[in-house]
Parts: sequence; structure tokens; C-alpha cells
Amino acid sequence: MKLVTLLVGIAAVSISLSASAQSTLELRFSNPLSMVRADEPVVLFRTSLERKGLKVPSGKYLSVAYTTGELIPVQLDDLNNDGQWDEAALLLNFQPNESKAILVSITDQVVSIGAPRAHVRHMRKQADNSFGPDLRIDSVPPGQPATDFAVTKLPPFLTEGPAWENDKVGFRLYFDVRNGKDIWGKTTTSMVMDQVGRDTKTSYHDRASWGMDVLKVGKSLGAGALALLVPVNGKDTMVRLGGLNMGKIIYEKIADGPVRAMFRLTYPNWKVLAGAPPVSLTEEITIWGGQYYTESKVTVSHAPKGSSVVTGIVNLKSQAVVNLDVEKVKGIYTFDKQSENSDLLGMAVLLPPGQKAVSGQTPNAGTDITQTYFIASPVGKEPFVFRFYAGWEQSESFFRSAASFDVYLNEQARRWASPVKGNK
Repeated sequence: MKLVTLLVGIAAVSISLSASAQSTLELRFSNPLSMVRADEPVVLFRTSLERKGLKVPSGKYLSVAYTTGELIPVQLDDLNNDGQWDEAALLLNFQPNESKAILVSITDQVVSIGAPRAHVRHMRKQADNSFGPDLRIDSVPPGQPATDFAVTKLPPFLTEGPAWENDKVGFRLYFDVRNGKDIWGKTTTSMVMDQVGRDTKTSYHDRASWGMDVLKVGKSLGAGALALLVPVNGKDTMVRLGGLNMGKIIYEKIADGPVRAMFRLTYPNWKVLAGAPPVSLTEEITIWGGQYYTESKVTVSHAPKGSSVVTGIVNLKSQAVVNLDVEKVKGIYTFDKQSENSDLLGMAVLLPPGQKAVSGQTPNAGTDITQTYFIASPVGKEPFVFRFYAGWEQSESFFRSAASFDVYLNEQARRWASPVKGNK
């Protein structure tokens, strides 16, 4: 027997399979925790499967099923744009300490099952004030202004920039000098971001059947926007990834549903400090079906020595921040009547196990970044990874108390620290 390495969550696992070429593999996974794990993200690498026996001819696809015969939605993503898929993404469900097998088979066509559970889109306004088509690549020049809604009813981009969602929650980016991130509270499992914001007679700041924009961002880091903490004359200075010195922004869609959506934001010429070489920053953002978080992987080049990457949570309406440290997963969270609907909203930033972190709070006035609880990690060779969580009480009953939000985050931390494993 030989071993094949697969990616499950953020950890590599090994499973056993026959060395000979074949068209179907049985893979077995186990949940090491005594808790239910619904919609556990799993990624299978095509190269790993092929090296160990599952030869996938060009133009062929995969189907995945439980051994009972129940099909599992699988998404085949071409991440390097070479015309063939590189990764197979799927979501698995586990009972406490459960072990289960799945069957992976070669097929002649894509197997489509169920409704999409993740989506990303970016659309420009056209001359007739309609939006579309959905763009794979786009960019804005340095100094792209924020929309003045007193002058124009529709922004140059649908909902002011890229929006990404799943069947639980959604987010958006202001594709301009603000470069902020906002939250869509959802009360539907449907993908709605292609339609929200098209009709000037309705406002997405008001509660609708699908949900609403639930966050006021102001001059804060909102829902996980970025900054650098830079040493200047012996004192740390926080510099927002935004403004006139941010430079050009490049958007690129990587993958789009039905299981996960991924896109990349590149900032090639960020002038962090006067007289210093420009910084290059790339943020790769992923959202999986079934989750209340969006995950970012941030890489930084040419940052001033001693710099740290920063992200954070707006505290315009929160009374306190809670620090979390569970199984080497560190983070911060708030829970308060802080939504634009004047009801309960929990927000959190969690970092992966073992990632260095410091946290703090910005001033509430007098600086470029205000009213933010932040968490930072030193710039290094490895990317800065974080998950931003948004739990609105209208979306789920367990977001209706601080205690239940705390329980939820602790479970999320334990899941991140103890990924599903494959049996050797």
C-alpha cells in the first residue's frame, strides 16, 4: 500500500490506497473531536491523487459519494489557469469522533448537485446604468474616489465593489480609496449579491427579505480591513491600506462556487512611508459554504523592517472586546447591539494555531484609523492568515446571546486546531 497526501482544512493528511492505476478510490476520514462538525472544508489535490494511482485524463472530472451511494457536491477548481482543474473542494459532515469513507470516481462530465453555496462577483456600471457582466479581472487606479451618492444614485461598481457570500453570510469591499470591508447579514440561503444594489428605489441598508447591510464602518478597519504597524522613530505607527498612497488595486476571481469562492486582491505599489521603497501586498480571500467566516491569506513584500500586518473589528457600538486563546488559536471578538438594525451582532477575528499575535485598540479620534479593536502579527516569510466571523441574531438563534457566541467561537477554534484526519 502507498500513501497519498491530501489537504483537509489547513492540515495535510494521509490515506491508504492501491498503487495501481484505477478509476475509483475509497478515502477514509475521521473526526478527532467529540463534537459535531457540519460542512467541514476538504480539499483534494489532483497531483497527489494522480501520483498515487488515480490517473485523471485531460478533460475528465470527479464525482464524490459516501459509501451509502449519497452524492457529495464537489467543486473542481483550475487555480493556475492551465485549462484543467487542480483541486477538488467539498464539504463533509461528521458526528462526534466519527470515521467515514468516501468514494472518488472519474467521470466524463461535471456532476452538479444542489444549489450553489458560495459565490463571488464584481460588476461595473455600464452606460445605461445596468451592471454586468461579472468580471474575472479588474483594477482601479490610484486615488479611485468613493461614490458621492448626493451626486449619483448608482456607484461605478455594483454595491461599490466585489461582494462575496455563502449560504450563511456575505461581505463586500469598497473598491476605492477607502478599501474597507463590510458585512451582509443574510436570512436566506440563496445567492443574492448579483441582484442587491441594482434598484435605486430600495436601500440595502434597510431590512429586506434576504437580509441587509448590517455594519457601519466609518474610519475603522470595519470587518477585517488591513493595515501595517510600522516602526517610525522608535514608535509604532499604524498605516491603513487605503488612501492616495495605496496605489492601484487589482481584483482577480480565482474560483466561484458551488462549494467555495476565492478571489485575489493585489496592491503592487503601496507607498507606506515617504522615501522608502513601495510595499507590495496580496490578499487571497476564500469563503466556504456553511460557514460564518471569510478567510484571508495575506503576503507582504518589501515592508519596513519590524512591521506587522494588522486587521481588526470596528468598535463604534461595542462596549468591550474579548480576547480568545483556545488550543493555540488566538483571536478577539465583540458581541453587542452593534448592527445597523439595532440588534445583536457578534464579530471575531481568529488566527490559526501558533501564529504570533498582539492585540490592542486604536484611538477613537485624531488618527487615520479610529474606533478599531485590532490584532497584528509580524511580517514574515509565511502569510498572515485570519478568519473574520460575523454572527447576526437574525441569521441564527445561537447568535442571540454573548454566551452562545462564545461557545460557537470556542468550537470553531477547536475545529481549526484539530482538523479532520485521514486513516493511514
